[in-house]
Amino acid sequence: MSHSEPIAALATAPGIGAIAVIRVSGDGAIDRTQRFFRGKDLTRQDSHTAHFGTLRNEDGSIIDEVLVTVFRAPKSFTKEDVVEISCHGSEFIIQQILRRLMQEGVRLALPGEFTQRAFLNGQFDLVQAEAVADLIASDSDASHRAALTQLRGGFSRQLKELRQQLIDFVALVELELDFGEEDVEFAHRDRLRQLMLDIRRVLHPLIDSFSTGNAIKNGVPTVIIGKPNAGKSTLLNALLNEEKAIVSDIPGTTRDVIEDELFIDGIRFRLIDTAGLREATDQIEAIGIERTQQKMRDASLVVYLFDGKNVRPDELAQAVDVVRASGKPYLLVGNKLDAINDSTRQELEETLGEKVVWISAARQTHLDELKAALSSRVRTDSAVQTGSAVVTNARHYNHLTGTDEALARAINGLDSGVTPDWLAMDLRVALQHLGELTGTIVTDDILESIFSKFCIGK
Repeated sequence: MSHSEPIAALATAPGIGAIAVIRVSGDGAIDRTQRFFRGKDLTRQDSHTAHFGTLRNEDGSIIDEVLVTVFRAPKSFTKEDVVEISCHGSEFIIQQILRRLMQEGVRLALPGEFTQRAFLNGQFDLVQAEAVADLIASDSDASHRAALTQLRGGFSRQLKELRQQLIDFVALVELELDFGEEDVEFAHRDRLRQLMLDIRRVLHPLIDSFSTGNAIKNGVPTVIIGKPNAGKSTLLNALLNEEKAIVSDIPGTTRDVIEDELFIDGIRFRLIDTAGLREATDQIEAIGIERTQQKMRDASLVVYLFDGKNVRPDELAQAVDVVRASGKPYLLVGNKLDAINDSTRQELEETLGEKVVWISAARQTHLDELKAALSSRVRTDSAVQTGSAVVTNARHYNHLTGTDEALARAINGLDSGVTPDWLAMDLRVALQHLGELTGTIVTDDILESIFSKFCIGK
């Protein structure tokens, strides 16, 4: 398949609307559109200009009145000649225009093919290309900011520069292999060590950011746990402002996990209501409690909700110790604020040794304070707060960890005095991972896997 033949696709969302945009890119895109366009001669127009006219059928009848925008190579998204046809959003009109384009030798684009061409033509690297899809799919301020940071270069530009320095050292190490019998050293070992340490210093914050980045992209898994009848389902309903979970005074009403989403300050939280933590009274409840424990292990944030009116300080302290032992970030939330006095709240906080967010789930009191605490707990991560580059893609994470492991082996090799051939082997593995990460080294299979997940028209 040629990477320059003209392709076309609907670039706006499918369905009836006021306006639709059809994108055409590749060799002859302007000329082939001109063949059934009546208005100014598009082949004579400057780049980044828009022109009103009509598109015609073979018999000269009008398909639609349109606005055609011309982008000449290399000043376009794909770095090819591009035409964007703005037409009325009728499905019939869209199909007629695409039909006429195919008659003129333009084929329908594959998913992500426009972005793939932009990558192949050097518009941006592979990390930035993947950020295009993330930007389109972003549904919160945090995910939008993370995708935009990647699209603007993120960490990939810095890694490409460090990779080039490492390539220079690998060339010197491999040159030593040609003079193996002469015991020469072209690659200064101290400088090589410092470069590898510098690269690892860049890698480690990115690797550590993956859990945060994954939460930004897919939502922060936030599990609500506590004893039966603490008010977990009431709290979930109050936060979502709908009757999502069944509320009852009967302990053990919630038998399964209930999930929904809530946006707070531009962050998507995946709220998970669970069965109450206690000794199960039957097999079904036991399954629910086991699922609660599993959700707690998988969560990024734990909300421990307790009944402030009907809890003993020693009992509460014991339960909170279990939450702390999980190692998960957590919030302590005391329910039934309206039924307890200040001294009781103070006694419980002194027992726990930390602040509690006090609410009344039933009366929906202080829910704004709870939302602010949830947002603050997530935003304590500097990457979320400042918009620094974070890793949101599992492919990136795998290559970053692969690079780090290879460099760690190479450093250990230097310490133990390995021969240049063993050192070069680990350095080549590191270079391979860095190259596949940014797309400097890429195969058709990798490209197909990545761009097939894109929407058609992007």
